[in-house]
Amino acid sequence: MFRMWHRPLVVFGSLMVLLIPVALVGLLVDDRTVVNSPIWLKPMKFAVSLALYSFTLAWLLTYLKRFQRVGWWAGTVLAAAGAIEMVVIVGQVIRGRRSHFNFETPLDTTLFSIMGSTIVVLWVTHAIIAILLWRTDIENKALSWSIRLGLVISFLGLGVGFLMTSPKPGQALDGDTLGSHTVGAPDGGAYMALTGWSTEHGDLRVGHFVGMHALQVLPVVIALLGARATTKIAWVTSASFLGIFLLVTWQALRGQSLVQPDGTTLLALAGIVVATALGLVWAREPKKELVSA
Repeated sequence: MFRMWHRPLVVFGSLMVLLIPVALVGLLVDDRTVVNSPIWLKPMKFAVSLALYSFTLAWLLTYLKRFQRVGWWAGTVLAAAGAIEMVVIVGQVIRGRRSHFNFETPLDTTLFSIMGSTIVVLWVTHAIIAILLWRTDIENKALSWSIRLGLVISFLGLGVGFLMTSPKPGQALDGDTLGSHTVGAPDGGAYMALTGWSTEHGDLRVGHFVGMHALQVLPVVIALLGARATTKIAWVTSASFLGIFLLVTWQALRGQSLVQPDGTTLLALAGIVVATALGLVWAREPKKELVSA
């Protein structure tokens, strides 16, 4: 089965899997930190995320019935862009430097500019693959719509990364740092153990992560439901996931930590939960009436 998957994406995903134990060892034996965070935490998180992402796309591209050549090239360019991104991230770890938002030296500036270019390429190629798969007819309609909508939400999630690169209050255009993950404070404050997300202020990485991995969550939900999955359920679960993605992104933009929601955030979350419940009631297939003999 794996022989049918997009090979460059499989190779890239496999390299990311191999990087995970390397990063874990780095976390155990290397006590260096960057912006108050263990220096190997970023490559580990990126490796896990990109492994899931690349293997998922490698599988999805097997569904293409038309424009397979275009899909192959889009996947190949995406894998190459991701590989360049990771080379820079790991290279900066080896140098003991910050990879993102770093303008301290001409080399750091060049490397971050390269990363910015690769993210644009990855975003565009993701859009191409999304368009191709949107036009592809998959026999399982519920799965088909979960893939289509998952690709759209993932596209939006990837786009959150661009919000991080905009200058934040107090940052000079000619300074050493331009852009940040955190909203409402500089990067480097208190953070969650595994994710590294801020526990005190808004963090755009939450929406970036949630949105990007709609591509895995939504098809898995439909697969777990099996014969009970319908097109309506695919739409309801996708709309619910989109609501959560928009909520955590909005929360971050307001400078609010994921773990310190205010009343407005909780009210919006309650609205999403209620809307999802009502949607699932609507999506239930009506029982067929028994016809008496």
